[in-house]
Amino acid sequence: MSNQEQGFSLKDFNWKKWIKPGMIFLAVLFASIFIYITYQVYKKLPNGDDLKNIRNATASEIYSSDGILIGKYFIQDRTDINFEKLPKHLINALLATEDIRFYKHNGFDRRGMLRVLFKSIIMQDESSGGGSTVEQQLAKNLFPRKKYRFFSMLINKTREAIVATRLNETFNKNEILTLYFNTVPYGENAYGIAAGARRYFNTAVDSLNIQQAATLVGMLKATTSYNPAKNPEKAKERRNVVLQQMAKYQFITQEEAEKFQKKDLKIRYNYLSHNTGLATYFREYLRQELDEWCNTHYKPDGTPYNLYTDGLKIYTSIDSKMQRHAEKAMTEHMSKLQVSFYSHWKNSTPWKKSPQVLTDACKRSDRYQYLKSLDLDEANFKKELNKKTEMKVFTWDGEKEKNFSTLDSIKHYLYFLQAGFFAMDPFTGQVKVWVGGINHKYFKYDHVTSKRQVGSTFKPIVYAAALESGISPCEYFPNQRQVIEEYDNWSPKNADGNYGGYYSMIGALTKSVNTVSASLIMKAGVNKVVNFAEKLGISSPLDPVPSLALGTADVSLMEMVSAYSAFANGGKSVSPNYLLKIKDKAGKTIYKSNPPDFRQTVSASTAEMITYMLRKVVQEGTAAGMANYVGPDAQIAGKTGTTQSHADGWFIGYTPALVAGCWVGAEDRRVHFRSIDLGQGAHMAMPIFGKFMGKLGKDKKLKKYVYQQWPELREEIFENMDCIPFSEKAPDGYPVNNSGTDEAFEGDELRRPSENQRSHRRQESKEPLNWFKNIFKKKKRERTSSESEEDEWY
Repeated sequence: MSNQEQGFSLKDFNWKKWIKPGMIFLAVLFASIFIYITYQVYKKLPNGDDLKNIRNATASEIYSSDGILIGKYFIQDRTDINFEKLPKHLINALLATEDIRFYKHNGFDRRGMLRVLFKSIIMQDESSGGGSTVEQQLAKNLFPRKKYRFFSMLINKTREAIVATRLNETFNKNEILTLYFNTVPYGENAYGIAAGARRYFNTAVDSLNIQQAATLVGMLKATTSYNPAKNPEKAKERRNVVLQQMAKYQFITQEEAEKFQKKDLKIRYNYLSHNTGLATYFREYLRQELDEWCNTHYKPDGTPYNLYTDGLKIYTSIDSKMQRHAEKAMTEHMSKLQVSFYSHWKNSTPWKKSPQVLTDACKRSDRYQYLKSLDLDEANFKKELNKKTEMKVFTWDGEKEKNFSTLDSIKHYLYFLQAGFFAMDPFTGQVKVWVGGINHKYFKYDHVTSKRQVGSTFKPIVYAAALESGISPCEYFPNQRQVIEEYDNWSPKNADGNYGGYYSMIGALTKSVNTVSASLIMKAGVNKVVNFAEKLGISSPLDPVPSLALGTADVSLMEMVSAYSAFANGGKSVSPNYLLKIKDKAGKTIYKSNPPDFRQTVSASTAEMITYMLRKVVQEGTAAGMANYVGPDAQIAGKTGTTQSHADGWFIGYTPALVAGCWVGAEDRRVHFRSIDLGQGAHMAMPIFGKFMGKLGKDKKLKKYVYQQWPELREEIFENMDCIPFSEKAPDGYPVNNSGTDEAFEGDELRRPSENQRSHRRQESKEPLNWFKNIFKKKKRERTSSESEEDEWY
């Protein structure tokens, strides 16, 4: 039906009648838009005072004792620097590329905007530079853009222009440049030129060369597209554009630009996350402690410190070179040991006879717990557990993509042997090395603080307690099976199954004879040994039973190393100390550790005797293989340890300047080697200690920790230990313990043999003192024709 038929015609429409209402409507509309835009532009617009109080979320940094940055705690990876740290060529690269009139405008450059309009937009000339000034870009970095429907670009640009002029009024140009470089994003959650320099070139800002500076400035155009790690060719092209701009504005010559443009783009990518870098396990342990500290310590404004945003400088006792040597030593040994473990079980699995191992591992997994929460029936539950998907897994050959099910993944990780390594200075308590595991990304459990059976590494504590109780180091104990009725008829066995003869303390500890250790703990007193261990710093619960002498207690690596430190430090115990100092963002010290608190927990005489015995362990006992790693001149005392079923391998040792320890085993104790040859501490753990010491010995600045000489043994101690280590029959003239169950000897003085006893023993055994004196540089005595070679035990 036509308009005419409807009685309506456009010619009949009264246009004039609607002009005025239409104009009013448009005026109101534009006024509303103007008011809306104006309101949004000035809404919460920062003033000069706000700008002066700008505080970026700045990462807290962790430093080693030798001044090396070993990690950060952050939400955004950002480190602020001063203007003096900005190289001139870095500033020139920025100005040439982004804002050549920086020193001439007041924050908003009208000429620059016109240049961009015609050259960049119309003529598509990339070398024309950006339209926004440094101040405008800074405003965008400080106050991220928001969405305002159809007017987002207009409102955001206007706000940035106003903030830019206010920045120019609040700060001088150098301060603006500093603030700019501290806020620019570099992708991958890295902010600021310091983070960019460290991420892509692993260097400090003031060490950037011209090509590196040009690369980082070039990235500002598009951090993803020009990321030198992900898109090296595009990053190089962009770098060359920046170099050409520098030549164009005569910051460098054309010849220099061409020379630099021909150079390859060399990066040293250093993605420093919570799972990468040095001492990852230590940093995580420290993070938890620092979180608690921050919650109870307050800034001048009354708010608690924030570890992730306040830019704290955290100074630790970790030695970066030692830490690196330890991590390399662990990697070298554990990668080979894992191959051996795979080969050992190639025709079976460690849980074939104990399927509960796999069941328990499944139940511990996050995926299992998630599937359980879905309340699936048994068929679908098993189907999901066996459903395969692409995933990255850890291997000693690097991360690998595997088409694994949840069950495949659990089995894969059950096979891995773990390790922990810990070292400290016995004279200050400062922790030098902390390696909590083989890979922090995939294995979070820290084996420095976790507790495992310590095996024979506990024996020196028993021997020291016995000496402190007054038992003579030259008292002889029969190497024979005994039954201790009052403790459920416990009867200790020797690992090698050999019995017979008589051992002094030196011989028994050197050969790690279990029967003698059991006799010693019974004679010294089980409760006294427990109390003595606690005095040395072992805080883990210790059952007062004689099997404690063989290391049945679960104790942490940190505790064991701390306990041994008393033997290295003349009997003085000191608690581990790893946090030395904290400074705030302004450089003010807000925390400083207390001086070490020494406790004389062992007599100096006992410490000397234990050290001598443990040196014998390394020279000719269960740790004799140490020489393969450090040579015969290394000054090392130590003890191996192996637990039941070979589930744990240990070595704790020390030199005159350093005490360290290592543990190796699977996270599930039921996963282990089947033979003692492969599962003993000398095979699993000692090589890491040995490799570590070997690396220190080759380091000019650290070899003192390996080859520093022991103090000469005091004559009194020498006389007290003047006895052969082993005799087939009970030596005449010396005390012999035949029961192994005597009451503890009460007395403060060492019980030493008389001169007549020593003379009698020498006549009987014809044993010279050469083997003993040579170690401590005593004068060597000529062997007489009547002395037999067989008398030399070592």
